[in-house]
Order: sequence, then structure tokens, then C-alpha cells
Amino acid sequence: MTQTNSAPLPAGAPWIVMKFGGTSVATLPRWQNILELVASRRAEGARVLVVVSAFTGITDALKQMCAQTAADLRLLSAQAIAQRHHELLGHMQLALPETLAARLHDLAGLAAHGAGDLAWQAQVQAHGELMSSALGAAFLSANGLTTEWLDARECLEAVTLPNQNERTRLLSAIVDSQPDPVLSAHLAARGDVFITQGFIAREGVDPDDASNKGGRTVLLGRGGSDTSASYFGALLKALRVEIWTDVAGMFTANPRQVPGARLLRRLDYEEAQEIATTGAKVLHPRCLSPLRLPRVPLLIKDTNRPELAGTRIGPELREEAPSIKAISTRKGITLVSMESVGMWQQVGFLADVFNQFKQHGLSVDLIGSAETNVTVSLDPTENLLDSDVLAALATDLAKVCRVKVIAPCAAVTMVGRGMRSMLHRLNPVMAEFGQHRVHMISQSSNNLNLTFVVDENVVDGMLPQLHEQLVRAGAMRTDDADLFGPTWEGIYGAETAPHDEAWWLNERKKLMQLAEQRSPRYVYHLGTIRERARALKAKLPVDRLFYAIKANSHPAILRALADEGLGLECVSPGELARVADTVPAATPRLFTPNFAPRSDYRDALEAGVMVTLDSLHPMEHWVETFDGHDISLRIDLGRGSGHHDKVRTGGSTSKFGLPLDQLDAFVHLANARHARIVGLHAHLGSGVLEPGHWAEVYAQLASLAERIPSVEFLNIGGGLGVPSHPGEQPLDLDAVGEALAEVKRLYPRYQLWMEPGRFLVAEAGVLLAKVTQLKGKGSWRYLGVDAGMHNLIRPALYDAWHEIVNLTRFNEPATAMYQVVGPICESGDVLGSDRRLPESHEGDVVLIATTGAYGQVMSSPYNLRGPAEEIILD
Repeated sequence: MTQTNSAPLPAGAPWIVMKFGGTSVATLPRWQNILELVASRRAEGARVLVVVSAFTGITDALKQMCAQTAADLRLLSAQAIAQRHHELLGHMQLALPETLAARLHDLAGLAAHGAGDLAWQAQVQAHGELMSSALGAAFLSANGLTTEWLDARECLEAVTLPNQNERTRLLSAIVDSQPDPVLSAHLAARGDVFITQGFIAREGVDPDDASNKGGRTVLLGRGGSDTSASYFGALLKALRVEIWTDVAGMFTANPRQVPGARLLRRLDYEEAQEIATTGAKVLHPRCLSPLRLPRVPLLIKDTNRPELAGTRIGPELREEAPSIKAISTRKGITLVSMESVGMWQQVGFLADVFNQFKQHGLSVDLIGSAETNVTVSLDPTENLLDSDVLAALATDLAKVCRVKVIAPCAAVTMVGRGMRSMLHRLNPVMAEFGQHRVHMISQSSNNLNLTFVVDENVVDGMLPQLHEQLVRAGAMRTDDADLFGPTWEGIYGAETAPHDEAWWLNERKKLMQLAEQRSPRYVYHLGTIRERARALKAKLPVDRLFYAIKANSHPAILRALADEGLGLECVSPGELARVADTVPAATPRLFTPNFAPRSDYRDALEAGVMVTLDSLHPMEHWVETFDGHDISLRIDLGRGSGHHDKVRTGGSTSKFGLPLDQLDAFVHLANARHARIVGLHAHLGSGVLEPGHWAEVYAQLASLAERIPSVEFLNIGGGLGVPSHPGEQPLDLDAVGEALAEVKRLYPRYQLWMEPGRFLVAEAGVLLAKVTQLKGKGSWRYLGVDAGMHNLIRPALYDAWHEIVNLTRFNEPATAMYQVVGPICESGDVLGSDRRLPESHEGDVVLIATTGAYGQVMSSPYNLRGPAEEIILD
């Protein structure tokens, strides 16, 4: 609904600062939400300052651009970034506003004339927010809400701190945020609604360096947009600061791992900062400090569910019984243990030791000490912890003590006021830690947290159990409705894979019969697969779809998708053979191997299959193999995407794809071998739910293809996400299609190819199992089933979350909390943690949903247990 501005506000009207993150500003529907929200705050009689982040992925793209040494590659990146903004303007039906045009022009100039120094990098990276805010000002104003574009650098000035080096001064600046009534009055005279940038500020004058007159663009580091909103809230002494994101607020644990985590309705500044510092990702801890002195409250709200109360953070308001508010984890922790008999009562020993950390630019987090040992932790979010840095530190420390580096570790932290008075309630928690190797225990001096450092590989399995134990022991007083709200599952669970839309609900009787006959069993519903294929063909402007058969290579599924007109994408000779034996020879085929032997490529080419290469080695060393052949080339665009580190297939830490800086060399070799590059391919990862992702890949490939006249098609890979966790929204195919269509209009000469896998088959499959045993251990209840990690490895390998349902007692209330485990002799044989189910009994039929992809194809005979049988329902 279009909004109109009301009469001008009086000079003394209060301010509300509203911050919107990258996902909240990346699509037209999200901007329509922002329009409604800002208009509602304006209708309250408040002036509104909107602070925005860059579009999702843009800051990473700008960082990647900074790392590129060749000007033409930087210009290609700048063009792809500009294309994202042009696409959204098209959806908004807006002409290019002058403010945005200027920012795009500046970015192109920076790309063409890259200095490479830190000041240049800060200028480049600032453009994400400069561009998104310029676009936002145009959209809000065009829809009846007159909005002034404000350059944050006019208002936020960084201060120079002692011992600050050039990098921290430019890329992790601190701003003076004392309330400024002059600024408030100045802005009030200009208008009632403003939009500005997060993440950026202006360098102040350095009083100790006469040559530094200030004025350069600086960045505020990680969480900079949250921090910007707080700086503005403090400067304007706002009525409140609102952080709008994609979750309802802070929770008692990471809800992706603990669906039963409770919403925290109210926190004081100190508690919220401890929770944010110790692992919560929804809020950056730096953003709370500026608000304490002016006592400006901060609210965390869900952009898509504004009716939810969210989390309110402010001064401590009332006396309350001690309670643990949250338990959180941080991975990637490195411990440095320093031991020396000579340190005992030695004056200056610790000063010498910590000076070494300072010299190497490392910030210490936790500290534990004994008469002859000091152990400290290093947090990767605050330090660059590569092997060279740690080796250099250890070498210098070895001059005064024996050094041992312990990694990778994880910190598990419980946060709440009056921690010491609750120790007697933590017996079950201590018992859980007693089963693992604990490297350090640290209790904060402010009595707000208790931290355990353990091996990183055990922490994911511990978190749900620890959360449940805290609730049961009464240390986390979830009965206090003023502090604790509904569970994540209660807020968002109904939005994930609704039962009334799941095919298996209508087939419950048949599935029960199949499980009674034999279990475990995979069951695949071909009707769902066909529906998915038809939806992709109807909604995406793709010229050719290929099914990535590694997701599920069952012959019936291959035949069904070939009948729907899809080609088949293979990654091994075995998959090519399966296809040859199953579908008509005319079915289009792709072969996309990785680090495969020479014979795999040769045999595929001889069979007439289009082959994709992704490295220089084959072209350099296998001279005759590709002579005279058409080939496709997989490019690494420098970044990865997806739901887990192990499914992100881009960037220097991934083995997939040709680096951009080797593209010219590959083209030269291909020409010399008389091989014709007819396609470019990029696949950045799996489980992507951001609709603009594929259009961005498409635009970047098209820009690269302009340099290779022989290119005929662009393959933008797959990775179409399927929601699994409570609260995840399904992928908006209409939005994906619209974004792709925008790019296709700019590059009509290239065919568009795509190769989805999991999206087509995941929700079409279920794994049926039967309850074997139940066990209680202290406060924990285990539900054993006859399927295990040998049948479904995804929970153990990817931390994947699959819905689990007791089919036998489907209509009974879910009153029991279980750890659902299999029969394999491994601690990691956990199919689902912290699952609420009806009271279950031996022989009950359990359904594990969304297992049609990467289930049976990744199974193994481990423990010599047999495979699950596969059944087709058509």
C-alpha cells in the first residue's frame, strides 16, 4: 500500500532509528515491508532514520574485488555488482536515481584505478551501503514517503585510539557517539525521514600525527551496520533503536541446533552483550556500548513478522531471581598454553608474555592460570589465526616458556545474572562436560558467564542436551513468562514443511504397511518429483535443465525426469553407465568430474558427452585428449554459498573451479589444443535460499563470456535450497525467475542452463524406520531406531536437520523429548537431537522426512549392516 507523509513534525519530535540488514533490503517484497514499517513509525509522531546494510553477498563481492590484481577482473566484478542493483530497480519499476548513478560511477572508477592500499579498500567496501541506501531513498520517496538520503560520513567521525595501527584505524574504526543536540536539530530542519548507511564513517583528525588531517572513509568492521544504528541512536538520543532482521530476537540457544530454544523477551545491556559476544549471531556486541550512557533501548524484530514482540534490551529495570538466560557456542577457538617453572612469583613474566601477543596483533579472550602455567584463548572473530601467525607467535614465546597450541576448540558459554549463585543447579551440566575433554573453565569477573572450552568436534552434539538440562534443573527459569517467550519451533515451526502439504500424510496408511513388512526403507514419491520439475520449467527462463543425478540415481527417478524433458548431469563413469542403461540415448548428458583420471574424460568425450573441466592440468598435460572437442569450463567466482561449510564449492578453500586469475591461461591453452570453449559453468554451493543468487552468478558468467567468442551457453549450476529447519522459508521460484529474466534480457545470445539436484528429489523421499529400544540416562531420553548413519549420513556429515515423525502415534500430543539415535557403533550416530514426539514404544513406525536426496546414494555397509530397501510410489 502506498504511504503518504503526514504534516511536518515539530522540532522536538523524538527519533526512532531503524536498521535493516542485507536480507531485508535485497528484494522488492522486503522493501515493501520496510515502507510499511517506516510509515508506521512516522505515524507515531516520530522522525525516522533508516540505516541499511548492503544487499546480501555484495560486501563479500566487494572484498573479492579488492583481492583481484587485474583491472579487467575488478571491472567485471563491478559490473556484476551494478547488475544486482539494476535488477532490483527493474522490479521496483524505477529509473536510475542520480544518487545511485553517482555511486556506481565511483565504484567503476575505483575498480579501474585500484590503488590496493587500505584506504582504497575501505572506499571500495563502503559502496555496498552507499548503493543500497541510494536505491532505498528512491523507492521510499517514489511510494509517497519523502525520504532524504544522508551520507553517514557527514555525521559519524571515527576517533583515534592509542596503539591503533593503520588497518584497525581504517577497517575497524570506533566512533564518538555522545548525544549531539546540534545534529538532531540540523537534521530536523531538513526533513522527517532519512536513510543512511551502516558500516561506514569518516576518519577524524589524529592529534598525534600532524600529517593526518582525517576525512578518509573508514569502516566499522564486523557488525558495522548494527553499530552504526547504535551510534546514530546515541547521537540523536533516540526514543529507541530497532534492529530488523530475519528472526524474532535473541533466543536461549542457537535455534538451528535447538528448535526448543525460547525467545528472550527482555535483557539488560550487559546480559545481551555477553550473549552476543559468546556466540549469538543476531546482534553484534559492539552495538550495545554506545547506548548505555544515553540509556537508549534497543529492540530486535523480525522484518517478516513485525507483529512479534521481539527482544527488548535496555537498562536493568528490576530485581529478579538468578537465571541462566542463554547458552551459546563459538567454534574455531585456539588455545595457547604457556608453561614455565620460572614464572612462579616472577615479576613481569605475564607482561613479557602478553607483549608478544600484542606484537603479533593478537587479542586474548579467556585466561586461565596456575603456578606454572598460563593458558589463553584466541577467538577467530577478533584475530587472523592462520598457521604462519601462530607459528611466529610460538617461536617468540618459546624464548621464555614451553608453548603448546591446542586447536580446533570450541567455547560453550552460559550467560545470566548471578551465575555463582546457580552453581548448585548445574550438576547435570557438569556431568555432561565430564564425558568430554575440557581444556579450560573460565568464570567471568562480572558474574555473568561461565565458559567451558572443549574439542570442537563434540560441541554440536552437546548443545541441545545442555540446553535441556539447564531447563530441567531449573537453572534456566523458562516458567518466567516475562523473560522467556515461545520456542523457535512454536513461532516458526508451522511455516516449515506444513503437514497438510506433505505428500506422505496422504500416504500414511501405505507407509505404515511398508514399514511393518520391512524396515528401514526409503520411499520415493514420483508425483512430487514431477511436480518439482514442472514448476522449474514453468517459472524459470532456463533453456535446458539437467538433473544432478548424484542426489539420487534410482532408475525410476532418472526415467521420470528424462520423461519430463530434463537432461542428466553426471560426475563419474558409474553415473554415466547408469544413465546409459536407464534412459534413451537421446537424453542430453553432462559430465562434470573433479580431479578425475585422464581416462574418465577420454571415455566421456568418445561417448559424445559434453565434458566440463575446472583446472589447467588437463589442458597442460593431456594434449591430445581434447583436440577438436567442444568443452565446458567451470569457473570459481571466488566465493561459496550454502547451508554448511562442506557444501560450499567456491573460494580458495574449495577444490572446485578454475580461479579467475587463470582464465586467460586456460583460454590460450584451449586455443592451442583446438578445443572450443562453448560453455561456462559456476556452482557455488548447495542449499541456497536467496532468490538473487543465481542471477548474480549468471551476470558474472555473462561478463566473462564476453571475452570468449566461442561461448554458447552459461550453466549457473544448482544449489536450489529446500527448507528443513523450523522457520526457514521456501525458495521463492517466482523471484528467482524474475531475476534471471532480467539478466537474460541483457545477454540474449547465450543459452541458460541449470542443473538442480536436491531441489527435485529431497522432499519426495522419506526414510521409514521402527523403534528398537528406549533408554533413560539421567535427564536424557534416547529413542533408538533401526535406521542409522549408515543409511542417512547427512545429520552427522552436514549437521543436517530432518523432520522426524512418529507415524504410529501421529495424532497424539508430543510430550516427550528424545535424542533419536541409530544402531551404529559411533557417538555421531544421531539422526535428530532434542526432538519432541509422542510417548513412543518399541515397534512404532518413525518417518524421517526430506531424505530423497543424498540419502541412499551416500549410504555405506558400515558395521556390516545392510542397506535400506528403496520403494517407488507413483
